[in-house]
Amino acid sequence: MIERLVEQIEGRFTELSGQMSDPEVIGDHRRYADVGRAYRALEHANELAQEWRRATDDAAGARELLSEGDEDAEVREMLEAAESRLGELEEEIRLAMVEPDPNDEKNVIVEVRGGAGGEEAGLFAGDLFRMLTRYAERRGFKTEVLSTAEGDHTFAIKGNGAYSVFKHEGGTHRVQRVPETESQGRIHTSTATVAVLPEAEEVDVQVDPNDLQIDVYRSSGPGGQSVNTTDSAVRITHKPTGLVVSMQDEKSQLQNREKAMRVLRARLLEREVAAQQADLAADRKAQVGTGERSEKIRTYNFPQDRVTDHRVKLTKGDVARVLAGDLDDFSAALEADEKRRKLESGALVTG
Repeated sequence: MIERLVEQIEGRFTELSGQMSDPEVIGDHRRYADVGRAYRALEHANELAQEWRRATDDAAGARELLSEGDEDAEVREMLEAAESRLGELEEEIRLAMVEPDPNDEKNVIVEVRGGAGGEEAGLFAGDLFRMLTRYAERRGFKTEVLSTAEGDHTFAIKGNGAYSVFKHEGGTHRVQRVPETESQGRIHTSTATVAVLPEAEEVDVQVDPNDLQIDVYRSSGPGGQSVNTTDSAVRITHKPTGLVVSMQDEKSQLQNREKAMRVLRARLLEREVAAQQADLAADRKAQVGTGERSEKIRTYNFPQDRVTDHRVKLTKGDVARVLAGDLDDFSAALEADEKRRKLESGALVTG
């Protein structure tokens, strides 16, 4: 089974390598980009396949020496090391060949909102907003704030593979701590919801202008205080779905409209994906839930100074460090868990 998979990887990689230098492919920008993505996606699997070949040769050579009566301890160690590595490589190759999410390379739009817990939930939403933007910057992604208000933050994360990193942050986050406003020193539990949407290009989602109701109004409050003398705020309603997006942070009505359309397209794409793949629970409602305290993907416990991700049963100390954007351990564990679940379901790359 593993040898057949290795042969498939080698054959496909050789084919893609040839296409990368084919003048006909190079002349077709769209096709060349597609081939380049496929080549990069398969590169790691091909490296593992070559290592598997070398380990197989090492093991075969050691067995041959032992069969000829060579009982040298170094030869036996070579065989044991090669066989051990072959066992590891088998799983690594299968994991490397797990079918990627088609949205993994996309930019994302993230919506963070306070859930249950009143004012403290809004403050926690701000903490999560800062955590995610700092983590994005640490990973080399660019961030763009689209809209921010007390307890309600919408922003974009741009860069190749942004969705593959941040999709695991979607869901209900729970915090347990003593709020600054609590005079009795009692521990308060509150939540905030995070929705992570792959950003849609115009070619991904076709929006009929006749399906939109666009209202303009006077901006007010945070983000709109300096421009509340003009009708620059925009509210777009997508009549077929009932989705509503409002933007008011920019002074220009046109800029607010463009931002609102970006968020609307992202939500429409996510609905489309959810309808096609309901069994993967990829829709926004499944990510966000109701925001109730019983629904949680991760808990930030200040009294015990620990953060627990309930999906992969991973607990790390130092809440402050995690909220400062140190999410690498959680991302790695969640990515590995996603690959293993796909592997169990047989979702391997075949083309």
